[in-house]
Amino acid sequence: MVTIKDMAEVLGISTTTVSNVIHGKTSEVSQKTVERVEKLLEEYDYVPNISARSLTQNRSRIIGVAMKCRKDKYENIIADPFFGELLGAIEAEVRSRGYYIMIYTADDIREILRNVLTWNVDGLILIGMLHDDFVRIKSRYKKPTVLIDSYAPREVMKYVNIGLEDEKGAYEVTSYLLEKGHREIAFLADNMEGVDYIRYKGYQRAMTDHGLQAQEKDLLIIRPGMMEQESSLEEIYHMSRDYTAFMCCSDYYAAILMAYLSDHGVKIPEELSFTGFDDNLISRIIRPALTTVRQNVTRKGVLSVEYLLNMIQGLEPPEWDVRLPVELVIRNSVKDINRD
Repeated sequence: MVTIKDMAEVLGISTTTVSNVIHGKTSEVSQKTVERVEKLLEEYDYVPNISARSLTQNRSRIIGVAMKCRKDKYENIIADPFFGELLGAIEAEVRSRGYYIMIYTADDIREILRNVLTWNVDGLILIGMLHDDFVRIKSRYKKPTVLIDSYAPREVMKYVNIGLEDEKGAYEVTSYLLEKGHREIAFLADNMEGVDYIRYKGYQRAMTDHGLQAQEKDLLIIRPGMMEQESSLEEIYHMSRDYTAFMCCSDYYAAILMAYLSDHGVKIPEELSFTGFDDNLISRIIRPALTTVRQNVTRKGVLSVEYLLNMIQGLEPPEWDVRLPVELVIRNSVKDINRD
């Protein structure tokens, strides 16, 4: 196989110049030289040897992304608009920095750990990890690690998390429902851990600040498995007559429930109002368009890569717990019952 040294001799230039063109570092290389190198690369059908490059640099230039996802909730987690946008943002940023990406998804933290420990990656981005999951990984994996949307206790061990003002967003969207005259408001989620629990706390605080009490019966859990979801939707349909509004922990579940109730004759928002959380594609294309809480998912992905690469370079993170801002987005899924 032709080497960089061989091509440098053919062209009469330095090996550094050839290497810079191969790896896209052309700011200090003339356009004419770039074209000469690229032509020779094409003639030789040259493919860079990533393994050799990793050995010389003592780095793989690969970033690992490990995602814990519930098997009963997702057959394909990347098909979810939120996770699709997040992974797309991570991949694009990793690629723009001259790195590569490896992704592994599973619902068993032991399986994730077994595989992650075999990877020759420079650092890890962890998604969907709860407190115990992170402790298990961190006890075995010692390279730089960044979490996304984690609420692991800070006192356990120092870690970087790129998250969101979840409690504030849930507080604001629940307050909006209350301002529109709603008092019987249900909170819909599929668990009471991590992000969903923090959003529930925001819902509770808003109810309390308006002189109401969030009761246990108003916390509705949707079971995500295909068969279980159908039965839980039927249960929620029969309970929906006790409420004027639903505060859903995600646009995904808001859309699922809106579609089900609409198919069963419930008029939205005339008879039942809805809000979501995330402001992804679903919220914009469902009808009525969904009032929700906007988060910048792409920014979350980009920052996770930025922080991780800085840590790989040995730099101290400027913040250990980043909470990105949220914004209330008002559309057509909430009725103002003060006017009735």
